[in-house]
Amino acid sequence: MLPTMTREFFHFLEGISIKDLREVTGKEILDYYHYLRTRPNHRGPGTLSESMQHSHLWALRILFTYLQAEGVIDADPMSVLSFPRPKKKERAVLTHQEIRKLYHACESFKDKALLGLFYGCGLRKSEVEALNVKDISFRGRLVYVRSGKGKRRRAIPVPERVMEDLKSYYYQERVHVLHKQRGASLDPQRAFLLNKGGTRMMGQSLWRRLRILVLKAGIKDPARVTLHCLRHSIATHLLGSGVAIEQVRDFLGHTHLESTQVYTRVGRKYLVGKL
Repeated sequence: MLPTMTREFFHFLEGISIKDLREVTGKEILDYYHYLRTRPNHRGPGTLSESMQHSHLWALRILFTYLQAEGVIDADPMSVLSFPRPKKKERAVLTHQEIRKLYHACESFKDKALLGLFYGCGLRKSEVEALNVKDISFRGRLVYVRSGKGKRRRAIPVPERVMEDLKSYYYQERVHVLHKQRGASLDPQRAFLLNKGGTRMMGQSLWRRLRILVLKAGIKDPARVTLHCLRHSIATHLLGSGVAIEQVRDFLGHTHLESTQVYTRVGRKYLVGKL
């Protein structure tokens, strides 16, 4: 990510006719910051998030610190500048009723499988993208995450209803996709969730499908509902139902218990909102 961010900065400098980093001053950094605030987000709707803007500026701090240490520049133009830190967004959590509405909005077993993986199993987007057929044990009712965040592996017990949805998708809908794409130069035997064309479902496809379900379900403030919101929701619901925090930590694949404790604070607000 760091090289990509610095390349974007170099491209910006070329656009204002600067080809030597020794010519960069605080003014150009501020101009770049204003550019980042309006730059479209190429991976989703709207502009760059505050956290992503902060990451771009962090990349510049590393770049100019290195250049000054190597004697390439005399002064670091970033050293005299300060920028607002991104506001921590409150984690969005859906109610049980909203989850039911999403399930009622499903038009296929694949829709239910998608909800099952993100909500029922609490998987991250990258984990769903990487999920292969061999990672699901229908008989043992387990989903195996081979390489989660921080290379952590875990086995997730799957509720019976969620597993039935996964099985229905695999045996009834997925096979039809494979049949239609017979002979294509694909590797469909590995990926569990497939697009209509037989390719592995990735972030944009997953997000678009969830967006359709959210709008169809009539959920208020639909912009707050993301793929990761489903993971937040199941964590909060599990803790609210009395599941031990250590079990939720293992379920989510957190390295530290502190990461899971965030949901206890979110859960208190969630419960108050239900009263």
